[in-house]
Amino acid sequence: MLGWLNFAVLVISSLAFSVLYALSVRPAHLEQRIGEKAYRRCGQYRLVAMIPMGIASLSYVLYRWYPLPIDPLPARFPWPYGINVALAAIIGIPALALMLWGVRDAGKEALAPDKSHTMYGGIYEKIRHPQAMGEAPIWIVMALLINSPFLAVFSLFYLGVWYWWCVEEEKDLLLRYGQSYADYCVRTGMLWPKRQRGSDVS
Repeated sequence: MLGWLNFAVLVISSLAFSVLYALSVRPAHLEQRIGEKAYRRCGQYRLVAMIPMGIASLSYVLYRWYPLPIDPLPARFPWPYGINVALAAIIGIPALALMLWGVRDAGKEALAPDKSHTMYGGIYEKIRHPQAMGEAPIWIVMALLINSPFLAVFSLFYLGVWYWWCVEEEKDLLLRYGQSYADYCVRTGMLWPKRQRGSDVS
């Protein structure tokens, strides 16, 4: 019973923060309907989204003790736990570093959209979504540390969610910055740096 309850909370909280954060990355579109207060509203969406995201993280941890009673996958990975820790470090340390790098270079817009903010520099001159590339794998890291094959598979859902957010945000940034952002997309990779070819790419 507790396993089903925890899983229901995980699914509901995951859907909640997925939708709320998606709404938070669309201030320019919302501005067309409600004016400049759209940026404050989107900041509120982003702040509120942290609540169900925290609940989902807690459900991940609780799954260690309250798994689904009909979990079709093995309860644990079939190798020593030390391998999980090593894999978690290999994935998690670069991911965390990339996320923090992106947060630093995004400035205050990492927390809430700001209409006066200009386009980012720093790591954003290499890839357009360093924060997403850093954040999304953290769920897989958690699954490895919790030693749950089921959560590792479930974490693939979050990869799709983070990609969806990137797509939605890019639509909004194109509306917000216009041709400047379109040109920026040409010279930078979405999730991975573009290969530089001499003078063909600035």
